[in-house]
Amino acid sequence: MTDRLYYKYSDYLKDKYNNKVYKIPVNINTTCPNRDGTIGFGGCIFCGEEGAGFELLDKENSIKKQIKENKEFIVKKYKAEKFIIYFQNYTNTYLKLDIFKRYILDSIGDDVVEIAISTRPDCITDDILLFLKEIKNEYNININFELGLQTCNYKTLKKLNRGHTLAEFIFAVNKLKKYNFEICTHIILNLPWDDEEDVVENAKILSGLEIDTVKIHSLYILKDTLLGNLYERNEIKIIDKNEYLKMMVLFLEYLNPDIGIQRLFSRAPKERTLFCNWDTSWWKLKDQLIEFIKEKSTYQGKKFNYLEPKVVKNN
Repeated sequence: MTDRLYYKYSDYLKDKYNNKVYKIPVNINTTCPNRDGTIGFGGCIFCGEEGAGFELLDKENSIKKQIKENKEFIVKKYKAEKFIIYFQNYTNTYLKLDIFKRYILDSIGDDVVEIAISTRPDCITDDILLFLKEIKNEYNININFELGLQTCNYKTLKKLNRGHTLAEFIFAVNKLKKYNFEICTHIILNLPWDDEEDVVENAKILSGLEIDTVKIHSLYILKDTLLGNLYERNEIKIIDKNEYLKMMVLFLEYLNPDIGIQRLFSRAPKERTLFCNWDTSWWKLKDQLIEFIKEKSTYQGKKFNYLEPKVVKNN
């Protein structure tokens, strides 16, 4: 038994940087190849018109201005000492190379220890990776790619209109590992087409690929989306809160205990949401999850015993 129920991202950053580190989100003028017709239209069925950037500053503001304004707020409220610049919304490598380079260079500062780039597994070119390797070496800044996967179930990925399968994700991870870049993976544990076996397989695959951190999202459903239409027609069913907490515990039990947990629950704007977190605040859900973990006397990595060879022939 361990005293650590799960590896909190705040602890992960303290262990890594020995400082109080906070993320600064930035918003750039980009889109997604799954929205503009390059590989598909409409994007993922859960994605709204604003993407994931509900709390971002206006993308018309320069990178430097966004960083300055966000930094002033974070320093005042959280006493942060170092920062991660987080390119958050849509597909942040889906840009012309010269524009991407300018954005990255504008984000560098003396107190910036890491650049996190949210993107898709199928939008990472060698030109981008070579440039980021130069940035990492020249400025001693870590590079972290946040890859949206959502599930390892390739049939569910098709229903979500992701435009890629598990194979592209694995290929991208292996490619990024060659450059020694870090990887955060986004996972949704209560997708209508997934079950407990999928949840366990998610944890096993991410552990086997040696992912660095994970963002666990609870599925929220926005108005005027394909998923929202399915929900309003009662064509999909969302599991209840207790069943979801059970799935989260199952995921954590099978997950490598060295993987940091960046997020446990989603947040979404109430006025545009048909369903989110069973009408419960995310911090109450977090408290309930912790209570549930303690009741089960379990912890992250309790069942992380599946990667070592189990069948050995004795001569």
